[in-house]
Amino acid sequence: MVIQPTPQQIVLASNNQGKIREIQALLPDYSIIPQAEFIQSEAEETGVTFVENALLKARHAAQHSHLPVLADDSGLAVDALSGAPGIFSARYAGIGASDQDNVNKLLMELNGVPLEERTARFICVMVLIEHANDPVPVIAQGTWEGRILFHPTGANGFGYDPVFW
Repeated sequence: MVIQPTPQQIVLASNNQGKIREIQALLPDYSIIPQAEFIQSEAEETGVTFVENALLKARHAAQHSHLPVLADDSGLAVDALSGAPGIFSARYAGIGASDQDNVNKLLMELNGVPLEERTARFICVMVLIEHANDPVPVIAQGTWEGRILFHPTGANGFGYDPVFW
């Protein structure tokens, strides 16, 4: 399927429904098209950094959609776990694991660690490219400092949101 680009169409290189909803809400002036409209497979995350993985995802989606692409790679880095789960955050409890599985593994590994030593940061890298071979991708990185709670709380969000404070 080939869609002719308009200035406001951007493919989101994700099949994560939570991310799709958040990006659509953050960018209401753009037509955000999930990559699933072009491809079912996600890019292999073979990079060793969030930036490398975000670029891999963006180029993969752009090759199939022929449209501008916004991609991200993000994760949680916990100091008491030497930065884990890091780039493996989405599959921390194994490939195909649910958000709850990942949270449960994280809490199990932090069992016995006091709150003051549960420092962590959520890291997000966003990449915007105009086409698959874009030589000058726009790359932005942000971090949010916090701590890992002892138990999940709240009903909003996804991923590690219920235990990151």
